[in-house]
Amino acid sequence: MLPNLDTIIENFEILDDPMDRYEYVIELGKTLPALPPEQHVEAKRVHGCESQVWLDVGLDDAAQPPRIALAGDSDSHIVKGFVALMVALYSGRTPDEALKADGFDLLKRLDFGAHITSKRSNGVRAMVERIHRDAGRLAAA
Repeated sequence: MLPNLDTIIENFEILDDPMDRYEYVIELGKTLPALPPEQHVEAKRVHGCESQVWLDVGLDDAAQPPRIALAGDSDSHIVKGFVALMVALYSGRTPDEALKADGFDLLKRLDFGAHITSKRSNGVRAMVERIHRDAGRLAAA
């Protein structure tokens, strides 16, 4: 089970070695529930990522007010870990709150800024843009 965002941040604060941080990101990715194969469709694919990434951004209508329900997957272990970070950051927020959250800033806060390749950085940026676009659509609905 994916820990909550506060726990993830606390865990990163005790990890000084960049390799330990990457190992933790990979472990976070392993906690994500598998995205069903029928969700691995072009409409859910995030363009701009070097790896294959799929995001399913929906609403949990049972919550009042309705909240973002985010699920995702990737064919890369490290990228799936970054997907897990986005799930921890955005899931459970209202669409308006999600629009204000910055997943790329989260990576900087977790000290990945200097240790992430430009291709992965662009991929995370593409994920954040996709989540914001979908949250905007959900907020307007």
